[in-house]
Amino acid sequence: MVVSIAPYCLSFAQQAGHSNNISKHIALGDVAETYNNFIVTMSVLKDIFEHVLYVPGNHDLWCRQEGEIHLDSHQKLKKLLDACRGLGVETSPMVLDGLGIIPLFSWYHESFDREEEITSTHIPSLEMACKDFKACKWSKGLSNGDISLALYFDAMNEKHQSLIKEIQNTCSQIISFSHFVPRQELCPEKRMLFYPKLPKIIGSDCLEARIRSIHGVEGSPSACHVFGHTHFCWDSVIHGIRYVQAPLAYPRERKRRMNGGENWLPFCIYSNGKFSERLSPCYWSDYYSTHPRTPHNTQLAPWVATFYNQT
Repeated sequence: MVVSIAPYCLSFAQQAGHSNNISKHIALGDVAETYNNFIVTMSVLKDIFEHVLYVPGNHDLWCRQEGEIHLDSHQKLKKLLDACRGLGVETSPMVLDGLGIIPLFSWYHESFDREEEITSTHIPSLEMACKDFKACKWSKGLSNGDISLALYFDAMNEKHQSLIKEIQNTCSQIISFSHFVPRQELCPEKRMLFYPKLPKIIGSDCLEARIRSIHGVEGSPSACHVFGHTHFCWDSVIHGIRYVQAPLAYPRERKRRMNGGENWLPFCIYSNGKFSERLSPCYWSDYYSTHPRTPHNTQLAPWVATFYNQT
């Protein structure tokens, strides 16, 4: 049985894990900002679940509060992956009970966003709105402002190609997972967002290409990709692949707009040899199942217009 939840709420994970006899857990990144909290969180998850699989998120690689050791994000990534090996947390592709599970390393790039810009109001810059630009410390040649980080993280998946090929040849059902978003259609249109520049800091074309190389260009009924980062509940099939996000989200987000997670988290994506039924409620993917995407429409949604008029 495989679960997808945001693991920073430990009491939530403990209660759900013990009460539902769940044995396998996918941690989609953003586990903790500090190394010590990461170790505590993953240790608790490993005590609860027989198998824990992990990919890093952007918050995991922040270097703001490391105390006695001020790591750069490269060093911190290596330290987190070393910690995972020591704890028995998996970061490589593997087969569990006949199910292939493939973690995919990724990072976002601005050119992922190809939809029309919102120009009717002043929107803060990415550097002002996104803490990654200051909290992540990268070496020369790597930047949040271009595709270099997306390529760097995607290249980390190359060392697993032989394992992936073996999984493709032996498993009829495969789950891949990432922290970041593989397709822009998996995020609401800009006019719907309180921060319309969000699509520039959420996803990667390299990631979608990697997913298609695993599941096939046309996908299949046994293809599933689980992602995170944006905190929008999502469950939809695009070109033959099922894309799922089941976010716990921040407490303030749960107060403002419940995703329904109090009833279905942790979300079981696979059990007894088959994938689960569709996640529900799923506000935005439900919305787009009946409303066509119109990215050329740049008129702000009423709640967004009100927000910017007030600010």
